[in-house]
Amino acid sequence: MSMYKALTIAGSDTSGGAGIQADIKTFQERGVYGMTALTVIVAQDPHNGWFHNVFPIDVKTLEAQLETVIAGIGVDAVKTGMLGSIDIIEMAAGKIEKYGLKNLVVDPVMVCKGADEALHPETNECLRDVLVPKALVVTPNLFEASQLSGMGPIKTVEQMKEAAAKIQERGAKYVIVKGGGKLEHEAAVDVLYDGKNFEVLESERIATTYTHGAGCTYSAAIAAELAKGKTAREAIELAKAFITEAIRHSFPLNQYVGPTNHAAYRLYGPGQHENLQAEVSATK
Repeated sequence: MSMYKALTIAGSDTSGGAGIQADIKTFQERGVYGMTALTVIVAQDPHNGWFHNVFPIDVKTLEAQLETVIAGIGVDAVKTGMLGSIDIIEMAAGKIEKYGLKNLVVDPVMVCKGADEALHPETNECLRDVLVPKALVVTPNLFEASQLSGMGPIKTVEQMKEAAAKIQERGAKYVIVKGGGKLEHEAAVDVLYDGKNFEVLESERIATTYTHGAGCTYSAAIAAELAKGKTAREAIELAKAFITEAIRHSFPLNQYVGPTNHAAYRLYGPGQHENLQAEVSATK
């Protein structure tokens, strides 16, 4: 039996709701073998308003991790999350180019949940110019889309479309701008752009503050489906259903932001009727 394999190049969220922890849980739920390359460690301070402490991993350590996984094992899809520095972005992009990795999902993480400003604003330009052009799918939220596109605050679906087009011009094949709970709209709205057509994806808007790790989970689900050979459009559609159920069944974990429920799609949603075993047991 040959397992589909996905790699996440991202930060560690000690609380378990986001980052590589969310990615690994999502890969597992979608029947994909998950591997990691750690870029930063994030620890929240419960004694200081859940302030985020970020501890970077040096670039040589990242390189060793990437060589272990990509050269030593092989991957069917890759996603990136919080990268943290220009050196880290350039290292990741270099390895992706060197090994010709095509199924790349770039989740351009710029802020931690609950923060108001970019953690590493100096990396935004490098992310846009070096990594985004290599991506099959880029998954910015409204803030990240505004930074990557050079636009101001994004508040409407039309502005989401404009931002998606500007980001896609950088070379990404697909851009999905996530409205989430920030957009003033009755539904949870995302805008997908493939360089030719815009598609507005709507799902139920769920009233909850327990959304920690939602973006990581969404992008990880896309990567998992790409690893199994799905098209980008198919992967995005499944991932949106997956994250909708994860948010619907999210739960409190601390006094600030609770995490999404990575098992919800399988336990309570459409995954109950899914023949995942047959899907992942196919010979590659």
